Amino acid sequence: MSENLQSLSFYERPNVEKSIIPIAGGVPVGLEGMYSAELGIGGAYGSWGESYNNLRLPSLVEHRLGMPLGKDDILNLSELGFEYRQHIHDLDEAQHLELEVEVGARLLRKALEVCGWNASEVEGVLIGMSGPVSSDYISRISLLAGIPETALKVSVHKACDGSMGALHLALNPHLSKPGQINIAEHLRGRKVLVGGIEGLSRFICDAKDKNALQLFGNGMGVIGVVPGANMKFLAGRSYENYDQEGLLAVRMSYPHSRLQALGNSLVDVVQEDADHIRVAGLMNEPKNGDSIEMAGLMGMVKLFVRTGVQVVEDVYRDYQALMDKLGTSGKSISMGIVHHANYKINALKAKHLSKLGINFPMPWLLNDFGNVSAASNIIAFLRQLKNIHPGDHILFDGFGAGTYYDVMTVSMG
Repeated sequence: MSENLQSLSFYERPNVEKSIIPIAGGVPVGLEGMYSAELGIGGAYGSWGESYNNLRLPSLVEHRLGMPLGKDDILNLSELGFEYRQHIHDLDEAQHLELEVEVGARLLRKALEVCGWNASEVEGVLIGMSGPVSSDYISRISLLAGIPETALKVSVHKACDGSMGALHLALNPHLSKPGQINIAEHLRGRKVLVGGIEGLSRFICDAKDKNALQLFGNGMGVIGVVPGANMKFLAGRSYENYDQEGLLAVRMSYPHSRLQALGNSLVDVVQEDADHIRVAGLMNEPKNGDSIEMAGLMGMVKLFVRTGVQVVEDVYRDYQALMDKLGTSGKSISMGIVHHANYKINALKAKHLSKLGINFPMPWLLNDFGNVSAASNIIAFLRQLKNIHPGDHILFDGFGAGTYYDVMTVSMG
């Protein structure tokens, strides 16, 4: 299910660079870089805030709820694949903004260092975020990291699917719609940073949902991609399936037209200015104004597994057809990099896929983060870099509230 470092918090990993951001008495932040010379690809990932193990977490949840948890309210988080997650203490709006801008800029700078890129060479920054701290967040962190203002900036708000939606846009030219810039064509052969940055501790701090307060935490990850060079698109689908029952409701802290004509796309694509595109997904929102409301763990299984298996199957069949066309029918997918909603969801997806004759390793690696939404696929990918070789075919599987799916197969190196 996991790596051998299971008993360690993220900050205790041997290669994590730790520091303190001097805001509100000091906020811990950690970053780890990963690079594969074989593939010519790398990046950085990390977290910020205090690390809480499963024994300490209930006290924080009770503080945020303002009431004690009952015995039956405490989740068996180890069973779900989570041992630690990082949370910040209570901050005001200005402190939240200052902190997350600094965190994001440090992440981009670390990814540039690991990849051996100059900031001036970067021509695209695509970041998935569930609840952005500001509407111009990517512009702010890019500027602070020294990236040119002319670099294309794409913010993707499709809940936990955000980073995979961003990667898909960077790689798949078939996603472009008439009248919109073809992002993949525009970025092909150029140096691009793609990832997810999720300040979920800030986003859920005023929530009353006991499950959400235990499952989510802060996480971030960015990779350096040259579309068509160190990562090549093979087959993929971007799919929307409106959550009619509102099983997972999330407050949209980003602009959206809120048009609910279900025959049309649930996603707004808006060009904010010459160099900034916002991709915003429609969400069910909590009726009481909270940041998040979940229907329970079985509700999440119902929401993500059935449709998620179907989308993966469709992409897998497309992949097989492409391999047949290229005369490489024996080529197989080396591994799946799947969003880490929780271990039970992914294990059930793997079981259903196996019944369809679809089998590939789906590594579970993020016990030291909790559910970090759009950051999870990127972190899992970076931790698997040492096991990926040139020519390997990888399947990325993203899914998030709304409900949104971005699944793609790529060739590495």
